Amino acid sequence: MKAMLLMGHGGPEMMKFGQAGDPKAGPGEVVVDVHAASVNGADPKVRRGNGRYKLDKFPHIMGRDFSGVVSAVGPGVTDFKVGDAVLAVTDVGIEGAYAEKIAIKAAIVAKKPEGLSHTEAAALGLVSLTALTAIEDTAHLKAGQTILIQGGAGGVAGFAVQLAKHLGAKVITTASAGNHAYVRSLGADQVIDYNAEDFTKIGPVCDVVFDTVGGNVRAGSYAVLKPGGKLVWIAPALEGFKPPREDVETLRPDVKRDRAHLERLVALLKAGAVRPPAIHRYKLADAAEAHRVSEARHLQGKLVLEIG
Repeated sequence: MKAMLLMGHGGPEMMKFGQAGDPKAGPGEVVVDVHAASVNGADPKVRRGNGRYKLDKFPHIMGRDFSGVVSAVGPGVTDFKVGDAVLAVTDVGIEGAYAEKIAIKAAIVAKKPEGLSHTEAAALGLVSLTALTAIEDTAHLKAGQTILIQGGAGGVAGFAVQLAKHLGAKVITTASAGNHAYVRSLGADQVIDYNAEDFTKIGPVCDVVFDTVGGNVRAGSYAVLKPGGKLVWIAPALEGFKPPREDVETLRPDVKRDRAHLERLVALLKAGAVRPPAIHRYKLADAAEAHRVSEARHLQGKLVLEIG
């Protein structure tokens, strides 16, 4: 099969389009012919070998979420058959979606809705699991509460804006001026231009902050929380940072790869509560360019590699 191979840690030039061996379906697994795979914020970190993302074996195939069609079924799998259209997110610590085929545990795969394209499904995989775990499972956001979502135009944050609005919360988000119309279309009630305004000036009005940006943004986020509020984060703060308040909770979501959360995504889609993000499409062979765009960090929506 064709695949984008990471030949060693470094810049995008370390990614080479080439051939890899076809995967086999082991017990409890399916092989999926990948039609589309998402590029996530962690992918360039894997490529560079940052911290916990350092690899010890090359060539390596990156990619964590994808959509495609089942082409082989392993022993013990009874809930999928060859020809089923599916979407999935690879298990923690496992990658391989930047390729024409991937083997994956059937238990963490879900059937793709007919009305959703493979490209749209790939764009929603990991962002939906992350946002659902952060907003519903970790923050336990409720109707009538106020949430600030940092970096609302991004993939995870954009899904979170829609989800929070669906749950009945007042949604405030930060975004550059060019993305204000986009985040309002997702359901944001109030948008703060982080280039021109100090978001902390809204005062302690939020029950929840969901931080997808990190760094100095995390430090400032405590100023907008009510006593007893929750700061849920997925992007790291500055090294050595310590929360400045003891009357609020600082929480990191434990994002599980499972079918239940993917089926929750499907239910939200069918209810019209969420929709796919803005999508920027690349061919698999152009994954290095997609990484360059990802690292610029001013993206609206998601980058997706179209493969099949």
